[in-house]
Formats: sequence, structure tokens, C-alpha cells
Amino acid sequence: QVQLVESGGGLVQAGGSLRLSCAASGGTFSRYAMGWFRQAPGKEREFVGLISRSGGLTRYTDSVKGRFTISRDNDKNTVYLQMNSLKPEDTAVYYCAAKLATWSTNWVDYESWGRGTQVTVSP
Repeated sequence: QVQLVESGGGLVQAGGSLRLSCAASGGTFSRYAMGWFRQAPGKEREFVGLISRSGGLTRYTDSVKGRFTISRDNDKNTVYLQMNSLKPEDTAVYYCAAKLATWSTNWVDYESWGRGTQVTVSP
């Protein structure tokens, strides 16, 4: 299984931006669809967005459409989550996850997970 490490989280004011990175190792990165998920205290893990193996397809949950963008660099074994116009309700631990072959919006379908990075958006 591929190993994943997220970075780039932090504290930002509402309206600000952050860029999360997820570095993969130990596997053939281009074989994996990649997903971003988040979990706020007391809430269930939530799908944020995904990107297909080639990067040609992306999907987002409605609440982040137009504000978040996922991209990947298969040469660098890295997937990114660019977050703009951040809102306090975006506050959560953000996780990247890898799934062999086809993509999915369901977190239970993903085989590998990073440890997460905290994103806090102040009002």
C-alpha cells in the first residue's frame, strides 16, 4: 500500500487561502485515484473532493465547489488541495486517501490514509 503524508494545514482568517499537499511513497502513484476528506470535532468524516489517476477528472462536494481545487503531479507523487475563500465551517482535520483504480466518493472504499493536517479558519 502507498504511504501518505499531508502538509500545509494551519490557522487562517475567513476569506483566506491554504494549499494542502499530500506526498505519496511506496507505490505506483499513478495507479491510485486520490481523495480528500475532512472531519470536524463531533462530526462524521466528510468527502471533500477527488481526482482520478490521470488527473483528468475531479469531483467536489457542493459546499466547496468553486472554492477548492484538487490537482496532482504524478511525477512528484503528490496531490494538492488548493482552498480559497475559506470559511469557519471549513475547520477540520483534512485527510488525503488513495484508492487503486477507479475513484469513489465513499471513504470506506479507500485503502490508504494519511494522518491528517489541521485546518482552522477563524471568523
